[in-house]
Amino acid sequence: MLATSIVSTSLPRVVQDLNGSQTAFTWIVTATLLAITVSTPIWGKLGDLLSRRALVLAALIFFIAGSVTAAAAPEALTLIAGRAVQGIGAGGLLSLIQIVLADIISPRERGKYMGLLGAVTAAGTIAGPLVGGLVTDLFGWRWNFVGSGVIALGSLVVVALTLPATRGTRHRSVDYLGAALITLGISGLLIWVSFGGVHFPWLSITSAVLLAGTIVTLASAAWVESRAREPIIPLSLFRNRAFVLAVCASVAVGVATYGVAIFMSQYLQVARDASATDSSLITMPQLIAVTVASTVVGALVSRFGHWKRWMVVGASCQALGLALLGTITIATPVPLLWGYLVLVGIGIGSVMQNLILVAENSVHPGQLGVATASITFFRTLGGTVGVAALGAMVAWRVSALAPVVAREAGVSLDGADPTSGGDGAALPAAVQAVVAQSYARGVGDAYLVCAGLAALAVVCIACLPPVALSTKTRGERIADAEREAAIGLAGGVVDSTSPAELAQPDTGSGDGPRDVRDGNRLPKP
Repeated sequence: MLATSIVSTSLPRVVQDLNGSQTAFTWIVTATLLAITVSTPIWGKLGDLLSRRALVLAALIFFIAGSVTAAAAPEALTLIAGRAVQGIGAGGLLSLIQIVLADIISPRERGKYMGLLGAVTAAGTIAGPLVGGLVTDLFGWRWNFVGSGVIALGSLVVVALTLPATRGTRHRSVDYLGAALITLGISGLLIWVSFGGVHFPWLSITSAVLLAGTIVTLASAAWVESRAREPIIPLSLFRNRAFVLAVCASVAVGVATYGVAIFMSQYLQVARDASATDSSLITMPQLIAVTVASTVVGALVSRFGHWKRWMVVGASCQALGLALLGTITIATPVPLLWGYLVLVGIGIGSVMQNLILVAENSVHPGQLGVATASITFFRTLGGTVGVAALGAMVAWRVSALAPVVAREAGVSLDGADPTSGGDGAALPAAVQAVVAQSYARGVGDAYLVCAGLAALAVVCIACLPPVALSTKTRGERIADAEREAAIGLAGGVVDSTSPAELAQPDTGSGDGPRDVRDGNRLPKP
């Protein structure tokens, strides 16, 4: 998670050193998010079929290789490739670590552990700009990747020495065709939202062809998945109301998590002339809020078993904070920014990991791996597409606002491109002021869009069925299902438990399978 955001504050310097363009500026961030997005469901599926220990080690190796490539990159394309390889490894870690937790901890007890994991995840995402800014100012931007690689290498040693080998419940082939189509379709979607309105008009032949190709590819992926023996994302999951609502809410959380970090740094550096380090320090209250909220809410969920009330309150705080961020200007006092960021942080900490917990608790235990990976997939997809789309929106708004602001101020832009991402100090002071005001208003508009998505998340969470969290691990739930099925085949006893019922958590009622001959309950095995 640290690697996904660590370069956000150093991007202007990276692009300048490598002679990159605005397109490179975007892809240095989105290459990692795209790779995480498309690889996460594949890693999750493999986690149901193969040794989780071997897969975690493989993911760490991918991550280390990507870090080395990015650190040594002589030009922007190599850096983007290294970031993509990093993303493949990160996609594995995001899903596999949570699957390993589900192997050994029940959903009820997992709340506090998911809270701690959520604090670490959010801290990595939000602390990335701070760490990246400090490292860039002190040592240079390449050391951001060196540091990430060293941490991953240490993790590799720890995992190799301590994590027991575990295996999935089945040994079948992976739907590689579906995986390839999902990868191509999501990649096409990202390219369309990233370049539309900037490199080609939205209403153009290029845009139409790209969008049509993306739709056809994703439709083909859905068709292949519906017929695959082992689909990457089983479409049957979308018949589960709780899973669908959790997916919708996760998309909004993804946009808020990634968008706030990236666009707040851009706002502070471009609109308010803050340094990379200063902009990171200003966002520290959000990091603290996420860490505290995730830990406290996770502990409360484990202790009392109630999760819905905390998630509704948290999601409401997130929506309110984003709406307030939509009002920012170049003169907004920093204490007000802190208050807005704290509200967003409380929402992210209360909701992000608990959505995964709710989804895991609502599906059949045999589908826990793909369910976990799917929630992470859609959350990262929301962040990836959301950041790309909002980045294009900000660029478009700045291009449209700059001439208006300049005309109101009686300033001539003299052909300057306000979205070039170049050195603002090279522009005349009057033009710099125009660019600053335009960026502030453009970023504020982006946050208003995020606030609308966050409001949708509040509705989705409020509509989630308040199912109690199971007190059994995945292995225990699978074993119970297998024992009930075996009893149902013996002695004329019919197992009347449907797959939908098996997906429901144990409520502790003590009821066993029913003997249909006399309607009485048999002792629970």
